[in-house]
Amino acid sequence: MLALLGFVGTLTLITGLIHLYLWKRLIRDTTRPGRLRWAGSMLAVGLAVLVPATMVSSRSAGLSWLAWPGYVWLAVMFYLLVALLALEPPMLVVRLVGRARARQVGTVGELATTVPVEPAAPPQPATAVTALPPAGEPAGGVPDPGRRLLIARGVAIFAGLTAAGITGYGVRTALGPPRLDRVQVPLARLPRSLDGLRIATVSDIHIGPLTGPAHTARIVELINGLNADLVAVVGDLVDGTVGELGRAAAPLADLRSRYGAFFVTGNHEYYSGVTEWVAEVDRLGMRVLVNERREIVTPGGVIDLAGVNDPTGETMAADAGPLAGPDYDRALGDRDPDRPVVLLAHQPVQATEAARYGVDLQLSGHTHGGQIVPFNLAVRLVQPVVSGLGEVDGTQVYVTNGAGFWGPPVRVGAPPQVSLVELRSR
Repeated sequence: MLALLGFVGTLTLITGLIHLYLWKRLIRDTTRPGRLRWAGSMLAVGLAVLVPATMVSSRSAGLSWLAWPGYVWLAVMFYLLVALLALEPPMLVVRLVGRARARQVGTVGELATTVPVEPAAPPQPATAVTALPPAGEPAGGVPDPGRRLLIARGVAIFAGLTAAGITGYGVRTALGPPRLDRVQVPLARLPRSLDGLRIATVSDIHIGPLTGPAHTARIVELINGLNADLVAVVGDLVDGTVGELGRAAAPLADLRSRYGAFFVTGNHEYYSGVTEWVAEVDRLGMRVLVNERREIVTPGGVIDLAGVNDPTGETMAADAGPLAGPDYDRALGDRDPDRPVVLLAHQPVQATEAARYGVDLQLSGHTHGGQIVPFNLAVRLVQPVVSGLGEVDGTQVYVTNGAGFWGPPVRVGAPPQVSLVELRSR
């Protein structure tokens, strides 16, 4: 409970500060005092409250209607923030130039009022010549409020159109069919008799309040069309309880492959009732690897397939027995060192530990490929591989983008993905 309150408090503070900045740039700077500014201010307050309210209540059946407007606004808010921050440097230059011109005009005007005109014939009393400022610049060195308002409105319109356009593209991408990524991974210990073994890999399906059975069925249909030897579902299957999402997960029972479908937990399973979901996934026909290893026996030989729990279990399921977190020794210890091993682990960072056990290949998800550019730059700070094939301490790590989305139904720069990993002998 305290953790939830801390999360909500932090989220409210961050979104509040962001909305304060957006209010300043999009409402205060673009309007004059009056009803329009008041209405815009009330809208900003409402949107600021909408974000944490959506995050907290979207799983509640009675408040699920908040999910679409709340999560879409979260994406628009993010891109408004990015666009406006990108425009801050040129806006600062414009303001400095405007102030410099205003000061110059004011100085010239002061000098002109003190210089008398030479008397002409016939002699007339000396008069003063007052210099007029250029159009758009009032006298006295004060920037023109009308010009400032026009620039602020132009910036707001540009930022708004940019944010709306990127978000619209991202929604279309996120809700569209997953793209297939084919990758060949050479393994030093893979015998030639197992060359070409194919593993259909999917992660982060995120069955939740914004998706339904059709979302799951489309992913299953794509995987079944690959005729893979194995199916690996590497975590973050759901965002809700079995009671809420059991119907949406039902198409997973139709997964087909030569040697079976396997599953490991992700962090979101621990947020959604991990014990019930492990039982449900098993009922649907997938084999849950709970810190364990299976021998995959094929006509060409044997390969080890191991799986470890997500690290979230160390804190959120400390009393859940085998589900209480990753146990690499149990999954990878005491095995034939000459046999190749593929590890299923939700987070790429788990490869640091897996490398100590000589894992040939780790299949992961979790990152969503960044999901929303430029958020992928932040993901690189905490995960060694964000998308595609990489290496950690001698262990190859393949990270799939995930077939769903979390939070905003938006993907920019990281389309939804199902991956076909083909193992090759060297």
